[in-house]
Amino acid sequence: MSVEKRIRELIAEKLADRPDLFVVEIKIVNNKNVTILLDGDNGVGIHDCALVSRHVGFHLEEENLIDNAYTLEVGSPGLDTPLTLDRQFQKNIGRLLEIKLKEGKQTEGKLLAADENSLTIMEVVKEKGKKSKEAEKNINKDEITEVKVGVSFK
Repeated sequence: MSVEKRIRELIAEKLADRPDLFVVEIKIVNNKNVTILLDGDNGVGIHDCALVSRHVGFHLEEENLIDNAYTLEVGSPGLDTPLTLDRQFQKNIGRLLEIKLKEGKQTEGKLLAADENSLTIMEVVKEKGKKSKEAEKNINKDEITEVKVGVSFK
């Protein structure tokens, strides 16, 4: 069994009574650095991260899954971490998204809806010399290279 698969099982054990929490990413670099990113439908707290860290860390040691010194980090994705899971899009409905498209363009808008294939945003359309207006836009996920939650200073 791979280390990542076992870590996934350990996290699932610990979160069995917390269906609102989910794994965004497990990254293992050079079998030395293990990073686990958790998120939740209503956010994730440091207490949740600590519980998962202790559980996973204990079993990694007990089962000797990584035979050399390693670091284990459990946290939540920050604003600079791209959204990747459908569940993350659902959680961010109503928020401003910054979207990079494969064709090299960028757009942003308030997320109105998301499904497994596309995002619907309320995009601000700016035309030179005219007042900006809003327009609903549907974007297929296969046209997108990256989506991040935008920061609004208004």
